[in-house]
Amino acid sequence: MSIRTTTGHGRRFDSILDTVGNTPTIRLNRIAPEHVNVFVKSEAFNPAGSVKDRLALNIIEAAERDGRLKPGQTVIEATSGNTGIGLAMVCAAKGYPLVVTMAESFSVERRRLMRFLGAKVVLTPKELKGTGMYDKAKELAETNGWFLASQFETPDNANIHESTTAREIMADFADTRLDYWVTGYGTGGTVSGVSRVLRRDSPETRIILAEPANAAIVSSGYTNARNDSNQPTESHPEFEPHPIQGWTPDFIPFVLQEAIDKGGYDSLLKIPGPDGIAWSRRLAAEEGIFVGISAGATFAAAMEVARDAPEGSNILVMLPDTGERYLSTPLFEGIPEGMDDEELAISKSTPTAQMG
Repeated sequence: MSIRTTTGHGRRFDSILDTVGNTPTIRLNRIAPEHVNVFVKSEAFNPAGSVKDRLALNIIEAAERDGRLKPGQTVIEATSGNTGIGLAMVCAAKGYPLVVTMAESFSVERRRLMRFLGAKVVLTPKELKGTGMYDKAKELAETNGWFLASQFETPDNANIHESTTAREIMADFADTRLDYWVTGYGTGGTVSGVSRVLRRDSPETRIILAEPANAAIVSSGYTNARNDSNQPTESHPEFEPHPIQGWTPDFIPFVLQEAIDKGGYDSLLKIPGPDGIAWSRRLAAEEGIFVGISAGATFAAAMEVARDAPEGSNILVMLPDTGERYLSTPLFEGIPEGMDDEELAISKSTPTAQMG
C-alpha cells in the first residue's frame, strides 16, 4: 500500500465562511449490515462543526441582501446550541454582535463555544423548555430593535439545504441510485429543503424522518398553535424532555410544516434516546466517526431501515454534528478521566514512567 497523498483545494479561501458546505459522504465498513451499503454525510466537517453552519450563513446573508439586517445591528436567536455556534462564527467573521438565548438544560460546552466565538449567551429556566428561550429571544428583539434570526420560521433555512445539501447529495450519487435518505429534525430545514430536490430529481429515493420516542410530536398528528408570523404560541402537549439535543424542540417548527404538508418523507420512526447514545459510541469506537447524540439517533433509524432493506440498497444517513459538544452529557457517562484497571495493568507491565 502506497503512502496517502493530498493535492489541496486548488484555491485560496477569502473567508472561513467560504468553507461552509461540501461535506463528505463516507462509506461505513464495519458496523453496517453486509447486505446493504451504508453511507454517512458528516456535517461535522463544516467549519463550526455542524449542519447548522449552513442555515446560519444563509440567514445572515439573505437578510443582508434584502436589507432586513443593518450594518452593526445585533443579531439574536433562540437555539439549543448548534445554530448559535454557527451564528457566532458567521457574526464574528462579518462583525455583527450576537446574543443567544438558550435553555439551561443544554450542554455547558455549547455555551462556552458560543462565548468563545464572541457571543453573549442568556440562559432561560429549563422548566420553560424551548418555548421559554424562544419567547425570551422575541422579547429582547422587539425591545431592543435587534435582528431575530428566526431559524424556525424563515424560508432562508430550507432554501440553503435545497441549494447546497441536496445538490451535494445528488452529485455524490450521480453514478448510482440512492435508495434511502435518513434524517432527524430540529428546525426541519434539512428535510424540507432536501426533500424538494429528491422528490423532483430522485423520486425513487425513500425519505426516512426520525424523532425522539418520548417526544414524538409529529407522530401525534397534533400541530401546535402559531401566530400570524408563524411563531409557536404554545408548547406541544406531547413533548417530553429527551437526551437527543438538537432534535425536536417542544413545538413543531413552521419550517418543518412544509415537509409534513407536502409529503416530504415516506416513513417516520421513533428513536429512544439510549439508542442514539449507543450508536454514537459505536460509530466512534468501530468506524472512527466522532459524532453527537442526534447523529447516533439518526443512525439508529438507519439501522432500522437497513434490517428490511433489499439486498444492495444504498442508504445515506445525515450526521448533524461532532461529539465534542457533548462531553458533559450522558453520551460520555462512564468514560473515565483517569486510568481504568486495564490501562493500569498496561502501565505496570513495563518499569518506566509509571504513575504513583
